[in-house]
Amino acid sequence: MDDLRITYRGSRGEVPAVRGISMSLEPGDTLGLAGESGCGKSTVAGAILRLLPRETQVTGRIVLDGDDVLTMSFGKLRAVRWAGASIVFQGAMHSLNPVHRIARQIAEPIVLHEGLSSDAAEKRAVELMAQVGLPAWRASSYPHQLSGGQRQRVMIAMALACSPQLIIADEATTALDVMIQAQVLALIKRLVAERNIALVMISHDLSVLADTCDRLAVMYAGKLVEDGPSHEVFAAARHPYAQALSAAFPTVGDPAERRNPHGLAGDPPDPSNLPTGCSFHPRCPVVRDDCASTSVELRRARDDWRAACLRVEEVA
Repeated sequence: MDDLRITYRGSRGEVPAVRGISMSLEPGDTLGLAGESGCGKSTVAGAILRLLPRETQVTGRIVLDGDDVLTMSFGKLRAVRWAGASIVFQGAMHSLNPVHRIARQIAEPIVLHEGLSSDAAEKRAVELMAQVGLPAWRASSYPHQLSGGQRQRVMIAMALACSPQLIIADEATTALDVMIQAQVLALIKRLVAERNIALVMISHDLSVLADTCDRLAVMYAGKLVEDGPSHEVFAAARHPYAQALSAAFPTVGDPAERRNPHGLAGDPPDPSNLPTGCSFHPRCPVVRDDCASTSVELRRARDDWRAACLRVEEVA
């Protein structure tokens, strides 16, 4: 992904949702993408498979296996979806067809992309269900007959059906209880490692991303503000915004923190009316005078770690 810029067109005119993002993943790489609602995470995910509204303006490059997704013909794009890259959405109940049985839905992309018969594809679907921990007898179930965690496993099985090179998990565990969330996250980690698949996981929860992904990228107001090793970013972020996200994670069993929870005042800026200079400066606890007039790009904090802050060294 090189200099990705995405602008929505609506009644208020043009609204910049993503403002120049560059990143790369190799097979087996795992990247966590974090940030508050409205920072552009899901917009990036939608752009990778060209799932954004038609009137959206997208510039830059998104290269998958040597081809730019943004310039592909629709026929080539259809071949890439599911087989080259697939996505697991947050609401599995809304993503699954309520009138089709589970095995048929998992088998559908296999029939379309690999040309197998319906019977052979459904047999493969049952094998995929076993990989994600669903019993074979569930193949004839409808989505409403499954729990939330089971439906999410069906979505993961569908995402794996055509052996893609890249899986995007967009808030895939947010709606699940903590026990089921832990099981689904462990499942994703195992399958990605076994199949050498690149993974982009989107979440508000830095602790989930730090536990699941090798790298962690933090977005704010449509831009990357930090990118580095996940455990180190979570424990000692270099950008004040990433620090605030990490500090908002509660310490279970600490009564002092329960009475005085950490947080960050205010909200992300309106994309159609961004502050000058660093977009975070109105909320920044360590702001200085030149932050309001200086637009800061990612700068090296270490060889494998970048942050978009004038005070990278001071914050560290």
